[in-house]
Amino acid sequence: MNKINFERAHSIIKNFEKKRIAILGDIMLDQYIIGKVSRISPEAPVPVVEITSENYCLGGAGNVAHNLEALGAEYLLVGVIGNDNSGKKILDRVKNKKGIFIDKGRPTIVKTRIIAHHQHVVRVDREKKLPIPEKIEKEIINFLKKEDYDGIIISDYSKGTITKSLMKSLLNFTSKNNIPVFVDPKVEHFNLYSPITLMTPNQFETEGIVNRRINSDDEIENAGREILSRITCEYLIITRGEKGMSVFMKDNKVIHIPTVAKEVYDVTGAGDTVIATASLSLLSGANILESAILANYAAGIVVGKLGTATVSREELLKEIEKESKMLL
Repeated sequence: MNKINFERAHSIIKNFEKKRIAILGDIMLDQYIIGKVSRISPEAPVPVVEITSENYCLGGAGNVAHNLEALGAEYLLVGVIGNDNSGKKILDRVKNKKGIFIDKGRPTIVKTRIIAHHQHVVRVDREKKLPIPEKIEKEIINFLKKEDYDGIIISDYSKGTITKSLMKSLLNFTSKNNIPVFVDPKVEHFNLYSPITLMTPNQFETEGIVNRRINSDDEIENAGREILSRITCEYLIITRGEKGMSVFMKDNKVIHIPTVAKEVYDVTGAGDTVIATASLSLLSGANILESAILANYAAGIVVGKLGTATVSREELLKEIEKESKMLL
């Protein structure tokens, strides 16, 4: 079964507020420039966007934190920003700032999205993808060793925060202390994520890891089992867009969950919603299938919103309540 009854979902989600999760990864600032288009530029065949509004929000690992907060959990965001105005905007939007380190040698990562008439026109990125300095690596590890949290999410966007030495030190520490680790991966860092509790690659990332195209359920199952044979990972959820999710259980069983998205408006940040909801659910008493189902509902809600959106506990429960008579 790929549904969850309302009472069970409520029991799990009620525990969200008791959890504290650390998020280590690439912290970004998302800038949205909203406007309208009424003409084409005489200088080039491109639309002229007349700006009507502009706003900023946390992106990258920050969006995972934003999702956890919306779901009622406490978060500890850990990463690096630059010594600039964009970094200040990030600090203004983070409740607990002590896990954010400033690297004067790099700019804060900023993704600027220009949107006109609800249409994503173009994205402009400001970033420097160099690995973080060894000094900051050590500061991050020492910080994480001293803090209290129920689990840690690795939000890797391959922008320099996640390095081989950092992951080796961190996973050695989490393994010895039985701290669950949840990873939203990047293909080029795949071999760094071991041992971990959960990985949530999308289909594109999965294809990159196994180095082949995937077109069927059988092929996704073979790819998932190959991933699990190459690293020490307790659970695997592969997100597949309009095809939903494939959940790999401990007993080598695979369950395919169809998407519940009614309308796909914007997939930006959906992976952040999945890792936040699935991780929080596992820490709150759910099994891996229940965690995937709740994450699937959350993703279905968030893709119906514009931009790097989040889902609240109330929204999640309301969506599940519609199908409350269907038991897991």
